[in-house]
Amino acid sequence: MSHATLSQEFKLTIPKAIREQLDLRAGQDFVIVTNGESIVLVPKRSAEDMRGFMRRANPENYRDRQNRH
Repeated sequence: MSHATLSQEFKLTIPKAIREQLDLRAGQDFVIVTNGESIVLVPKRSAEDMRGFMRRANPENYRDRQNRH
């Protein structure tokens, strides 16, 4: 498990193994989501990066409009 330390300037450095695994780049933007006492960083991807992302998605058994409350 990787870890990072918050600097006095309130900055974090993402470990190299994680940057390489997620193909992160310098200057990339992130969405920050809090969940209780957890912080989740979600890399923002361009539309070009997302092309083909859902190509093999199986839409069967998804909730239908009839199931909405």
